[in-house]
Amino acid sequence: MFVVVRSVFWLALAYMVIRPGVDLPDANALNAQAMAAGSQFVSEQIDKIECADLACSAGRMVVTAALLSSPPVGLPMHEMPTKSLAPIPRPRPDWAG
Repeated sequence: MFVVVRSVFWLALAYMVIRPGVDLPDANALNAQAMAAGSQFVSEQIDKIECADLACSAGRMVVTAALLSSPPVGLPMHEMPTKSLAPIPRPRPDWAG
């Protein structure tokens, strides 16, 4: 009996949290905001580092440049058109009849 009560409780709680008709937030927008905030925080922390030698300064510049410019994301491999190298189905050999 306890298992049934516990299941009803969790199902009711899940229904209250994820009820029908509720617009869920856009995951891509949240991801972009989180990445922008994280990149800004990291770049601020890197700017606070005081460097005395050239290697430290160069490393700081490389990391800052990597944070500011991220390469555009291309199509995933499964969405790219495949190049057919051989005709399908392959032609039948002459000796096979």
